[in-house]
Amino acid sequence: MNIEKARTLQRIKKLTELHGAPGFEADVKEYLIEEMSPYVDEFVYNRLGGFYGVKKSKKSNARRVMVAAHMDEIGFMLTHITENGMLQFTSLGGVAPDIWQGQRLKVKTRFNIEFTGVVANIPKHFRTGSEGTPKIEDLMLDIGETSDKAVRDRGIEIGDSIVPDTILTQLSEYRYTAKAWDNRYGCLIGIEILELLKDVELDVDLYVGANTQEEVGLRGARPSVELIDPDLAFVVDCSPANDIKGQQQLSGEIGKGTLIRIKDGTMLLSSNFRDYLLDLVKNYDIAHQYYISPGGTDGGEIHKANIGVPTAVIGVCARYIHSTESVFDLRDYEAARELLLRSITHLNEDIIHFLQYNR
Repeated sequence: MNIEKARTLQRIKKLTELHGAPGFEADVKEYLIEEMSPYVDEFVYNRLGGFYGVKKSKKSNARRVMVAAHMDEIGFMLTHITENGMLQFTSLGGVAPDIWQGQRLKVKTRFNIEFTGVVANIPKHFRTGSEGTPKIEDLMLDIGETSDKAVRDRGIEIGDSIVPDTILTQLSEYRYTAKAWDNRYGCLIGIEILELLKDVELDVDLYVGANTQEEVGLRGARPSVELIDPDLAFVVDCSPANDIKGQQQLSGEIGKGTLIRIKDGTMLLSSNFRDYLLDLVKNYDIAHQYYISPGGTDGGEIHKANIGVPTAVIGVCARYIHSTESVFDLRDYEAARELLLRSITHLNEDIIHFLQYNR
């Protein structure tokens, strides 16, 4: 394994194993700032927790280009501690209620200490056959305590955050499973795109960073875009793959490259931006696939901001996102990184004008 790939995998492990539910992204933010610091001139921040590193151009009055990830992952918030020491919780982000029983989750206290537990489930021996799918609010996390006092003695309290307890695992030569690839993918590409551009002079001021609370309604995107007021934006996010039974039209296949996301529930890719990306993937032989999603990304808020911001999503897909495990293909990440790099380095005044005024 070469040094660059080993470093990428080390970063993936660190990022995906960090605890970062919506509204609780501090650990991810701290790591990103540490990794990005050598490659930027300054950082700018909004009041909802988002931040961006700025790589300034030597060109006067340079256009501003935004590369936006989001730091948060789906998770839960502790809402009740029972008398016998079980934890009840509510969801933070879109989660299916039928996948959590028997899974390991970890709760993080406000003292920055994590404790692992198992979501309670009914053994077959005690089932009556009339059990339905439980609601999230009816699930209980068992951390091995016997009373509410014992739980609180650990520093655990209502309002604390909970995420899956999952480690990065290699499945095959290129495929891995981890939690939170949605969207630590975007966080990773933010670090590595700045690293790749460290000795490159750009015609634009480049803002690379991450927003908070995307998983609970794209909440952190608007404060960031209004802070930066970009001329152009790239969103880097992970989308669900629907390929376990083979190709399903434009719903994503892992291992088939980066996504040309032409439509989703919050944004349409403009024809000019589409053609710009397609020219790049063709000219540089970058693996890619068309993609349509019923969901959305921070691009849904960014492209509507101010007088309008031409926006494209440069993404990857993964299986089983919004669960305890996401299976992804490292080659898709490498394709997305290459496309983002080429997309940024080819920008100039004429191309930005072309992208801003859609035919």
